[in-house]
Amino acid sequence: MDESSLGLNLDRHRERRTGHAEAVYAPGKTPEQVAVATAELVRAADGAVFVTRATKEQFDAVVALVPDASFDELSGLIVAQRALRAPEAASVAVVSAGTSDLPVAGEAAQAADALGLAVERIVDVGVAGIHRVLEHRDRLEASGCVIVVAGMEGALPSVVAGLTSRPVVAVPTSVGYGAAFDGLAALLAMLSSCAPGITVVNIDNGFGAALAAHRILRVAPSAAER
Repeated sequence: MDESSLGLNLDRHRERRTGHAEAVYAPGKTPEQVAVATAELVRAADGAVFVTRATKEQFDAVVALVPDASFDELSGLIVAQRALRAPEAASVAVVSAGTSDLPVAGEAAQAADALGLAVERIVDVGVAGIHRVLEHRDRLEASGCVIVVAGMEGALPSVVAGLTSRPVVAVPTSVGYGAAFDGLAALLAMLSSCAPGITVVNIDNGFGAALAAHRILRVAPSAAER
């Protein structure tokens, strides 16, 4: 069955323009649509190819066409193809405030890893126990970029940005009670941060944070060039 009959019109040249191949957003698509789109993008791309927010049924259809694909059921991320990692890969720290933020943090970490970055995970260091993140200042500063994932009041990215010189990509999550408004409170807090150097992506968008970090690190000068 061809693409048009499945309602697909794939952007095979996106990787040449932007450095990132088109990703497949799985919700609303049939398993067949997801599988065909993914297989065609793998054929066209040199680097990483992803499916986001997938179900197990959609993954089963993908892996039938792309046997090397892997699936993380917690985040719903399918890595259909991985980028080659340079011997001295740039590094990113993925910091999560609480265990409830791990699905989003996991999406960010796995996407960053598949893009060829060296990933350091720092988990369960929310501001309710501020000493926990302070213990990791050296690890934060040793990374090229920091992705910070937090729900509730969304304060952790501001704290991290005040501790390190590295660029910070903040990810609000939908974790929290009623007044958290499914992540809106965290999003607004991160957008309103008084700490400089913070980039904010959409609620629960760990995948977008990984791509933002990859772009930052891809254009950053090496130590030899500085």
